[in-house]
Amino acid sequence: MAVLTASCGSGGGGTSAEPIKGAGGGGGTASGSASASAAPGGVQRPEVKLSQDFRAEFQGWTNSDPKLQAILDDGREELRAKYAAIIEDDPESDAVAFYNSETTLATARKWIRQFTDADNSIIGEVKVFAPQVHIGDTGSGVLFYCVDERRASTKNRATKKVVRTPDKPESLIQYRLRLDKSPEGVWKTTSLTTVPGACG
Repeated sequence: MAVLTASCGSGGGGTSAEPIKGAGGGGGTASGSASASAAPGGVQRPEVKLSQDFRAEFQGWTNSDPKLQAILDDGREELRAKYAAIIEDDPESDAVAFYNSETTLATARKWIRQFTDADNSIIGEVKVFAPQVHIGDTGSGVLFYCVDERRASTKNRATKKVVRTPDKPESLIQYRLRLDKSPEGVWKTTSLTTVPGACG
């Protein structure tokens, strides 16, 4: 099973399929090994580490608005936490629970188990780019971003067999998230849908 063949949609009603009007991500690149544990907001965030065999390169994940940057930071760590859970063979990861609401946590863990139940990890590189972020009228954060997984593969822990992600337009996926700020100041994902090929 390549990375792309397992859908990462986490239900919760979905987000709008329309582009975010007036949203932008800004410039800059966030390191794939960075952790949000030192992010402002008062609450201690979990440290998320990826293995040397897997890199997540976040491009353009900066914004001059601190509120929008906080949404970008927590949205980034939600994705990194799921990658780390696959690598660590830990579908019950505390970090995944930290960044997901009750609405999305069960489906996030189900997606992780599609890899861990098959005794697969992930290797290679993904590029996470073109973030669009804003705060809606209800106060929820809306975050769209693209993931290019064409340079990522699965690797079976026992057999060491590697299966590459297909080099096809469907391997460029748009993630569409809604996030709500918890009383502790964490932007937790409350809805997530994925659209393969939407970023081609």
